[in-house]
Amino acid sequence: MERLDRITVDPRVCLGQPTIRGTRITVGVVLKMLAHGNRVEEVLEAYPELETEDVRQALAYAAWLVAEQVRMAPTA
Repeated sequence: MERLDRITVDPRVCLGQPTIRGTRITVGVVLKMLAHGNRVEEVLEAYPELETEDVRQALAYAAWLVAEQVRMAPTA
């Protein structure tokens, strides 16, 4: 796994949700904006303290989480 040095988890910040560089901007907020069709530029406009690399690492973190999920598919 690549180093995700911009993603932080602190139980005292946002109830322990993954955030970007210790801010109160969660990875989930960034992902939801992208999922709703916002462009990276729009995310950066909404949160000027973020950088393009922050958004890229949020996506990489989500991809890592999904890849780590193991679920058995129903066979019937």
